Amino acid sequence: MDLNKKIIALNHYFSTQGIKVRIERRGDKLNFRGPLPCRDKKQVIKSQRISLNLSADQEGLAEAQKLLQLLNLQLQHGQFNWRNWSKETKEVRKETKKSIDDMTENFEVFFFENKVKNRLESSAKTTWNSAYKPYLRRLIKVSKEKGLNINKDLFKETLITYKEKSRSRQQCGTALNAFSRYLEIELPDEWKKMSSGYGLNNSHFRDLPNEKLIKDIWELIPNYSWKLVYGLMATYGLRNHEVFFSDLSSLNKNGDQIIRVLPNTKTGEHEVWPFHPEWVDFFKLNQLGKNPNLLPSINRDLQATTLQKVGRRVTEQFHRYKLPIRPYDLRHAWAIRTIHIGLPDTVAARMMGHSVAIHTKTYHHWINRRDQQKAVDNALKMSK
Repeated sequence: MDLNKKIIALNHYFSTQGIKVRIERRGDKLNFRGPLPCRDKKQVIKSQRISLNLSADQEGLAEAQKLLQLLNLQLQHGQFNWRNWSKETKEVRKETKKSIDDMTENFEVFFFENKVKNRLESSAKTTWNSAYKPYLRRLIKVSKEKGLNINKDLFKETLITYKEKSRSRQQCGTALNAFSRYLEIELPDEWKKMSSGYGLNNSHFRDLPNEKLIKDIWELIPNYSWKLVYGLMATYGLRNHEVFFSDLSSLNKNGDQIIRVLPNTKTGEHEVWPFHPEWVDFFKLNQLGKNPNLLPSINRDLQATTLQKVGRRVTEQFHRYKLPIRPYDLRHAWAIRTIHIGLPDTVAARMMGHSVAIHTKTYHHWINRRDQQKAVDNALKMSK
């Protein structure tokens, strides 16, 4: 296929994705042309041209394709600025491999292209903002402070800025590992060991609330709507935001009490059973089946807010009521109850909306104890 036909095919593909800007060939150069904000009046959109200074060849077309994805992302998120596409910055954009800022921007485009295929954009946006963006910003900061080019040494220096065996280091390790694969940079041999260790540490073992404390704390909450939020999290092990993005129609006298977490959440659709089932009555959750509006009135329009912001409202309320536990303590306590009950780890992990590997890593202390106890019990039975 010659270049012109490839340009036509690419433009057709982008149009099916809702991208209105087109790649245009003018002589031996490639440009963009399409509806863009005016330089002096951003609210006015009209057809305009962006000069890319890219050669009209296969290599230039590949680069134009990446830049068009970046442009579309900026337009979608209201981040488009003519200064970033002016003649003064042309050479910087052309040599994207020389700029760490451009590399992270290109990685962001790549991330959304792949994630949105398998889940809603709102979920991918939350994941990017919480699990990737902070650590890429730290990478850029370390690069500029220490004058390091983007290589495995920079990745290592960024990782060790986080406390050893902390959740932040573990998440940083995961984010930078994905970024390194995108850039085809080989990480240090000890990367996995350096970035591992996240889980519930020994001190947290003792801090998790027992069942009596969970019930006692519920009594302390003065607002009835927030009592229901607390009860849902305790009974179903939900993430903060999942309370507001779940199908609660089964919570009625004749329902099976199995709730469905909706697809637009962090890890997508999954069903959750109550543990303990009697807590549905204790926390008075049955009425939510007919009237889910009993929950607090929170903006759930993901065009105007994010899952992260919704979840933050829950954390803020815990602080406001001076509750002696954190929201996620209820989720951890739910997981540990399922271990004691004997629910298979694969099933519990699916209900929690995460992988078996994460489940095992986070709750390995209780899982090991359970498995060892089973072995002891079986040995004792055999000895009789």
